[in-house]
Amino acid sequence: MSKWIKWVGLVLLVVLLIMQFFGIDKENPAVDPSVEFMSVVNPPQDIADMMKAACYDCHSHETKYPWYTNIAPLSWWIGHHIEEGRAELNFSEWGNYPADKAAHKAEESGEEVEEKHMPLKSYLITHSEAKLNDEQIERLSRWFMALADTRDVTERVRETEVQPAPSVEEGDEHNHNHDHDDHSGHNH
Repeated sequence: MSKWIKWVGLVLLVVLLIMQFFGIDKENPAVDPSVEFMSVVNPPQDIADMMKAACYDCHSHETKYPWYTNIAPLSWWIGHHIEEGRAELNFSEWGNYPADKAAHKAEESGEEVEEKHMPLKSYLITHSEAKLNDEQIERLSRWFMALADTRDVTERVRETEVQPAPSVEEGDEHNHNHDHDDHSGHNH
């Protein structure tokens, strides 16, 4: 039995070594600044920083490949994620999207961040700088949604400050306690 285990181990080692000759293409395509998201949209610096840390490795032509992307089959899995990410949304090509498609991509991005589907949990294992806290998730998600609502993503999204709701003073004839009204039709 031990001879059989040695042969299986040797075969697996040889296969693993042969796999290393079939690495992924790690050359990033050139980025045209005239269509790149940061140039086209000019987001606030905190948004840009969050996006660069949490989104750009898989959703742009600015991928930074760590050392472990040299090891197959892990490199194949990571390469596939990057290909899928760029195909779904590529911030390096943002300016080439028609306005409606860009707005839709912004809306999807906001939803993915809000629902904590992005960045991927598997990405966060080795990229702690990409982990967004709850405040960052809220900020980035809201910002993407505001970008989607403009429907003209070639203009910088102008963020407005949230104004506090007007207070209702006692004796005000516009008392807003209607949500406590009984609409069931029962008399009490």
